[in-house]
Amino acid sequence: MTAILPNLTAAETVSPETARHEELMARHSAHNYHPLPVVVADAEGAWVTDVDGRRYLDCLAGYSALNFGHRHPALVAAAHDQLDRVTLTSRAFGNDRIGPFCAALAELLGKDMVLPMNTGAEAVESGIKVARKWGYEVRGVPEDRARIAVMAGGFHGRTTTIVGFSTDPDARGGFGPFTPGFDVVPYGPDDPAADALAAAVTPDTVAVLLEPIQGEAGVVVPPPGYLAVVRRICDRAGVLMVADEVQSGLGRTGHLLATRSAGVDADVYLLGKALGGGILPLSAVVADEAVLGVLRPGQHGSTFGGNPLACAIGSAVVDLLGDPAVLAHARVLGGELATRLEALVGRGLVAVRTAGPWAGIDVDPRLGSGRDVCAALARRGVLAKDTHGATLRLSPPLVATVDEIAFAVDALAAVLADLG
Repeated sequence: MTAILPNLTAAETVSPETARHEELMARHSAHNYHPLPVVVADAEGAWVTDVDGRRYLDCLAGYSALNFGHRHPALVAAAHDQLDRVTLTSRAFGNDRIGPFCAALAELLGKDMVLPMNTGAEAVESGIKVARKWGYEVRGVPEDRARIAVMAGGFHGRTTTIVGFSTDPDARGGFGPFTPGFDVVPYGPDDPAADALAAAVTPDTVAVLLEPIQGEAGVVVPPPGYLAVVRRICDRAGVLMVADEVQSGLGRTGHLLATRSAGVDADVYLLGKALGGGILPLSAVVADEAVLGVLRPGQHGSTFGGNPLACAIGSAVVDLLGDPAVLAHARVLGGELATRLEALVGRGLVAVRTAGPWAGIDVDPRLGSGRDVCAALARRGVLAKDTHGATLRLSPPLVATVDEIAFAVDALAAVLADLG
């Protein structure tokens, strides 16, 4: 092992210091999250340390924002260097970081142009705007009639437009009225031939928006050939294929892009999370000039989008992804994770879905909820996140070791044995 955990039995009770922080959160922070009783104070690589000195293997990695681990030396160095120079200019002026960043990211993805934004939700909202404008100016859809086909079970962010086409009642309940113009169809395993999608595409459709792998839904992987069918439907209809790779992209599946790993190229890629290196928010819409060229001055913007600090870190992220060893190691981790998790099916697990070092795990509901399992894992020094019901996700940093993957799955096996 690369790290030794301190006394885990002490994690059975909440310490006064942890309780103090939880009380502050309960009193002064909106209750839109229900975190486990772990208060992180320090982190490095794949490990975090709480306020009481307990160490945990981070198998959530900030929902994949920390693909390169905590405080990656190259990313921290890029941030420190830029902090000593200039951090924000607004887009009213140029800066010496945005051009090189956009050029490097465009080259990495084989596209012409980049629209830099901040959060993943902003990238999705921007992608929706671009698709609609392209639909009016290029496809010739009549004004205000543009429609976008989206997938049931998908997750693209928390804005009112986005939750308006969510099928998750917790995400959308109480936030209406919602933006029109979206057609929800079954995804992947529920519509492997994409027949429902084909039927939903009309002359007013401008785009199909989907996650190549649905992360929030529990790492739902579509059947082989599904994304190729979606691509053909888009090509026949002359509409854009927009891939939300905010979670699945930039190495999470052991490939640069989950879409490309299926042999498919989307017209538009939406990126975020890992693009900011786990240091600050950075997202992007990436496409060819024929698509992003529909935007003109004054039609879209962001005060912090393309700021020099974010672009300096983003450029360092692109450099890391340009090293083939990074993705090769991720695939090794993914193989180890899949092999070990599949051995637990029938021993407390009902099903496992993996894509590189990213797993959706369905626990036998008789043993408890996903949160119950995550709480027990934390007591054994592993941090993970539940999603719906008895499902949890594992997404360890790509800098984790094979031994650390073994440690995490061994902890899960012990938890399942205890619960059983």
